Amino acid sequence: MDLMQVVDLVLHVDKSLGKLIADYGQLVYMVLFGIVFAETGLVVFPFLPGDTLLFIGGAFCRTGEMNVWLLTALLLVAAVGGNTVNYLIGRRIGQKVYTHDYRWLDRAALQKTHAFYEKHGGKTIVLARFVPVVRTFAPFVAGVSEMSFARFQLYNITGAVAWVAGLVAAGYFFGNIPGIRDHLNTIVLIGVAAAVVPVALGGLWKLFRRTARA
Repeated sequence: MDLMQVVDLVLHVDKSLGKLIADYGQLVYMVLFGIVFAETGLVVFPFLPGDTLLFIGGAFCRTGEMNVWLLTALLLVAAVGGNTVNYLIGRRIGQKVYTHDYRWLDRAALQKTHAFYEKHGGKTIVLARFVPVVRTFAPFVAGVSEMSFARFQLYNITGAVAWVAGLVAAGYFFGNIPGIRDHLNTIVLIGVAAAVVPVALGGLWKLFRRTARA
C-alpha cells in the first residue's frame, strides 16, 4: 500500500475501504488495526477517522466481505493497546508537558482535554472514546495526571468495548441502508454531537448551580 492510498483511505474511507478489501484481502484488518491504534495511541494523529472506520467496517461485515467477530476483536485490542501506550507516554513525560514546548504536541487540544479531565475525572476516559481529538489526548492526560494504572485500565477497557462494539454493531445493522451510506459524514457529526452535548450541558448546569449559590 503506498502513501496516496493511505491518504485516500483517511479522507474517503467510505469509498476506499471496498477497493482496499478487493486489492489486499485479509491485510485490510491490519490497516484498520493500525489506524485505530495510531489515533488512540499517538497524540500526533488526532485527525484519523476512528468513528467512521468502525462504522464502515461494520457495514462491510454485513455484506460478508469482512468477519465481524475478527474485526471487533482486533479493533478492541487496538483501542485498548493504543490508549495504554498513550497513557504510558504521558506518565513518562509527566507534568513538564505543561511547561515545555513540544512541536509534535497540540497545546490547545491538550489544555482542553486537561480541563475536561479535571471536571469529569476518570469517566473522561470512557466519554472521550466518542469525542474526536479528546479521544486521542485523554489517555495521555491521564498518564500525566498520574492516574493509577489499574483504575485507568478499568475505564480504558470499558470505553473501548462501548466504542468499538457499539459503532461496529451500528455499521453492521444500519451501514448498508442507502440513506445512511449517502449521508455518512452528517451522521457521524450527529453522533459526535450526541456524545458531546450531554457532557457540555452537564458542565453548564454545574456552573449555573455554583453561580446561583454564590
